[in-house]
Amino acid sequence: MMTTASPDIEFPRLRIGVSSCLLGKAVRYDGNHKRQPWLVEALGRFADFVPYCPEMAIGLGVPREPIQLYGDPENPRVRGVVDQSIDVTDALHAYGEEVAGQLNDMAGYVFMSKSPSCGVYRVKVRLDNGQATKKGRGAYAAAVICRCPNLPVEEEGRLNDPVLRENYVTRLYVWHRWITLRSKGLTPAGLIDFHTRHKYLVMAHSQAAYRRMGQLLSHLKGVDLDKVAADYIDELMVALQRRVGPSRHVNVLQHIMGYLKRRLTPGDKQELLDSMESYRRGDVPMIVPVTLLRHHFRHHPDDYISMQWYLWPYPDGLGLRSHT
Repeated sequence: MMTTASPDIEFPRLRIGVSSCLLGKAVRYDGNHKRQPWLVEALGRFADFVPYCPEMAIGLGVPREPIQLYGDPENPRVRGVVDQSIDVTDALHAYGEEVAGQLNDMAGYVFMSKSPSCGVYRVKVRLDNGQATKKGRGAYAAAVICRCPNLPVEEEGRLNDPVLRENYVTRLYVWHRWITLRSKGLTPAGLIDFHTRHKYLVMAHSQAAYRRMGQLLSHLKGVDLDKVAADYIDELMVALQRRVGPSRHVNVLQHIMGYLKRRLTPGDKQELLDSMESYRRGDVPMIVPVTLLRHHFRHHPDDYISMQWYLWPYPDGLGLRSHT
């Protein structure tokens, strides 16, 4: 049985789609780039990036006239800022559809923020007179996300938030494990094992979602397994997008600590509880109580906890729980 409560886990090298400019490629309309240091220097140690620049792909050169979203925020058009007769909406949508078909084995995608082609959140949408109105989504990003709704996506700017960054990387590895499971062929046993291993990871985000997911898997005999799996992964990936604060994490850490209650000395128990409370107050990062729990489970192994991805959801080398 593969254990997750071990520093010797060999995490797979992920494949991640990314806006080319974030890797330092000078493909922006003004001939510049927007290299994202954490993406390249930290996550790049554990992932291979597949770069995409939709504006270049549809034939726009460098430098080029800037484009902007216009009209209905729910279905905006992408037109030139200076020459509004230039309309590349359909071309960007078509390229997004094409790329979406290439993402089946990818763990996620990082988009360039505020871009009329690649922005995911709150991209300016203007009236015909140029006045900014509401916020929308870049045309290319919208097409990719529509075709791949469960694919973990994020914008580069949001990766500067330690909580959002940890959340995103968690989803990358969960999604990779899911597509690996699917590639081996769905079985009831495989689905239940996947659910079991992710119990505490999901509970930190939403205990209600974990219960709903459990109900989906409670009667697998004679059902359409593909339909159950589709409903399950929809629920899972939505739940994992929820931000998790210290109180939720401490609740899960205390649940896990319960598996040690007959094995620890009173002093060790108090040290663990104190570390969790220090984390809750913000005095220490999450890695402190997590490291203590790992230490005790190495000395007092538990088969059930050894299955849990919560204690080792991604490579320690990313240092994510040192900042949350």
